[in-house]
Amino acid sequence: MVLIGPSGSGKSTYAKKHFRLTEIVSSDHCRALISDDENDQSVTPEAFEVLHLIVSRRLRKSRLTVVDATNVQASSRRTLLELAREYGVPAVAMVFDFAESTCLANNGKRLQRLVPAQVIATQLQDLRTSLPQLRNEGFAEIYILRNSNEVDQTAIIRRRYSGYRPPGSRPTERGPLEWLGKLLGNFRSR
Repeated sequence: MVLIGPSGSGKSTYAKKHFRLTEIVSSDHCRALISDDENDQSVTPEAFEVLHLIVSRRLRKSRLTVVDATNVQASSRRTLLELAREYGVPAVAMVFDFAESTCLANNGKRLQRLVPAQVIATQLQDLRTSLPQLRNEGFAEIYILRNSNEVDQTAIIRRRYSGYRPPGSRPTERGPLEWLGKLLGNFRSR
């Protein structure tokens, strides 16, 4: 599952509420692993090397993997989609398309790293520019949440899943993949 949305949209909060800590692979946590500081943007390239390595190893073991990063540009999602294809698992996009005012308000409540307002505005613009292309990128399912009410109405149903192979992928001999079965709620799926 690829979480997509600007800083302050609630991705990390959602992930912590619905998934095991071991299932979440966070770019902030990967920064902290390298530099002891999740805010250290200077180690971002190295952090994503670590993130992609962890995602690869989890998918190899057929483990549910939730990627917690902004992922608002197609280039940032490309490697994740390639890994999903390589391991024959469905990639699910969970998009947090919140109003800029909501993201800014949430950002203001953070105890540590405050993201500059202009960065959030740019991330939101990047997100909205890429929304129409998400389906063409290769996601098996796309869920778009536009406000906290929609987030609150979602439920994660886990089930054993096997047999998914995207077009053009090679067969695997891995066992069933435990992954997001269905999201329930009053929100849009594209």
